[in-house]
Amino acid sequence: MSNQNHAQKRKLKKVISGHKPDSFLLIFCVLMAIFGAIMIFDASVYQANTVFNDQFYFLKSQIVWLLVGAVPAVIVYFWDYRKILKLAFPALVITVLLLAAVLILGEATNGSKRWFSLGSLPKIQPAEFAKLTLIMYLAQWLAKRDYKYKDFKSAIREGFIKNLLGFIAILGVVALLILLEPDLGTTMVVCITCFIMFLMAGEDRIHTLASFSVLSLLIPVAGIAAILEPYRLQRVTTFLSLLFTGKVADPQGSGYQMQQILIGIGSGGFFGTGFGQSRQRFGYLVENTAFTDSIFAVILEELGFLGGTLIIIAWIGFLWRGLKVALGAPDKQGKLLAAGITVWLVIQTLLNIGANVGIIPLTGMPIPLVSYGGSSTIVSLIGIGILLNISKYSNTQNEQKAVK
Repeated sequence: MSNQNHAQKRKLKKVISGHKPDSFLLIFCVLMAIFGAIMIFDASVYQANTVFNDQFYFLKSQIVWLLVGAVPAVIVYFWDYRKILKLAFPALVITVLLLAAVLILGEATNGSKRWFSLGSLPKIQPAEFAKLTLIMYLAQWLAKRDYKYKDFKSAIREGFIKNLLGFIAILGVVALLILLEPDLGTTMVVCITCFIMFLMAGEDRIHTLASFSVLSLLIPVAGIAAILEPYRLQRVTTFLSLLFTGKVADPQGSGYQMQQILIGIGSGGFFGTGFGQSRQRFGYLVENTAFTDSIFAVILEELGFLGGTLIIIAWIGFLWRGLKVALGAPDKQGKLLAAGITVWLVIQTLLNIGANVGIIPLTGMPIPLVSYGGSSTIVSLIGIGILLNISKYSNTQNEQKAVK
């Protein structure tokens, strides 16, 4: 009997170790990174020539970020995600300390303290790393708790309120520190992602209702936060003017960026002006946003509605495959971790796209792998590496059952 069990374990180990990751996710990551590098070069030529006298400056920097991010991505891909999660708590503690430190020691840019400036070294944005470390910790934390209740009374008796308050406290500390930078966009991504993770952790109607009660609290908090800072209030005013009048308020002042984005999108039409033919990249879009936060506007200008739609379809495909990996994960923490990473990257993309086409206020969020940025690119690659790791186990679930 023992020999039979030993043989089954050897067979199971062979099945798991020999299984391949989700091919769609892998191809998506590679193609999106290549597409992003091409568009960053295209959208940054003017700025690179003007400031650095080198049209390839930002392209070379982005390639460096991709290579730097690929190293930890490969490591986490080959490292069992259950072992990675053992590092979740210390990683989150370090991230929280960095978020607190950046408020004091961070470099002030346009009234925000979001980055550590290390002299000639690249800037580091702790809030980007907070997205992943919080997802990792919550995946482990939520998986250890039972969220299956018969009714509200049993939920209260069995510690649901305690678990709910614990979740709000963990999320609240990280979200508050990011909001104080201030960075409302990242705060929104973190809160929405964690809310969906909390929702997926439950298995009954009671938990679902409680989850939406949490969401009902987050919405007014986000609304209040949006109007506390003058620059946020200006963005909201610009958005409301566009929504109700069809025109941008103060197009030469607070609404200038939105006005230039809409001009670019309008000139692109259905098929676009053609690759390399963007006019808005020549200093019309504010500062470096043509290849960072507003790169989707340049994509729509050059590749048109058709090109923009294809990008959205690709991200919908990523959402589908990512959630499929989550639902097929061999344990609850794997399910929550895969879902959290998938939702984080997709929500961030949708917020960027929504802001650039005028259906939500401008948020200043990059598109993962497409927008220029060091911290964002590195963390996105690590997250995708972990997702690909889980996909190996997710894909082998049926084989494991067969072996048993």
